Amino acid sequence: MKNFSTWLLVMFVVMFWVFRIIVAFAYETNMDFAGVVPINQQMEIILLFVVLVCIILIVKRKIIGALMYLVAYGLYFGTTLIEGIKSLMDVNNNITNAISYLNTFIALIGIALPVAVLLDLLLDKSRKANPKDGKTDWFYKNESYDRKLDDRADKNNYRTM
Repeated sequence: MKNFSTWLLVMFVVMFWVFRIIVAFAYETNMDFAGVVPINQQMEIILLFVVLVCIILIVKRKIIGALMYLVAYGLYFGTTLIEGIKSLMDVNNNITNAISYLNTFIALIGIALPVAVLLDLLLDKSRKANPKDGKTDWFYKNESYDRKLDDRADKNNYRTM
């Protein structure tokens, strides 16, 4: 994670994850959290653990983590986003339904973050410039091998006459 944009995206992902934890906790304890409720409480809990694994994989710069994150949030927030956009485009809809607008905005964030993370991973030049090579990395990036050679070299006691 050498890019500033990657750090920002990971921070936003973690903040959104914490927000979803607060929403799930508030719903479970019957507190009103500005009208924001989870779409499906059981799926929300499962999704929180899946996203935790995805965040770890994203920090390690693995594309599978970003893909899992996109698929999980796409399936969870996708239907809410589509229904919210349909209600926004309805001519007979009035502005008093602010809670559905808020849930649509949260669903939009839930879809936009994984897309941005995936694009960031795909467009990262340092990830492509320094790939892992199993054939040579064991020799060139192996500090224990270097230490073993150094220890052996230090034990040569030659006597001079």
